[in-house]
Amino acid sequence: MNTLFVFKVLLVLLLGFIIFNLGLALFALVKGEKRRPMSQYLGLRVLFSVILVLMLLLALGSGLISPNPRPY
Repeated sequence: MNTLFVFKVLLVLLLGFIIFNLGLALFALVKGEKRRPMSQYLGLRVLFSVILVLMLLLALGSGLISPNPRPY
């Protein structure tokens, strides 16, 4: 498998997990669940967002991905 493909799949999975945890936090807020507090779901979302940004910066620094030279 191509390294770039694996990296992109990992990014999509992390984004999906971030959205999933945001949805779990919403249900915990609406239903008032006492099993796990909403802050745990939001904390996981923030943790995986930081991991995602660090992965993007690492890939950009190593040359795996390149920024758009003309963004407009």
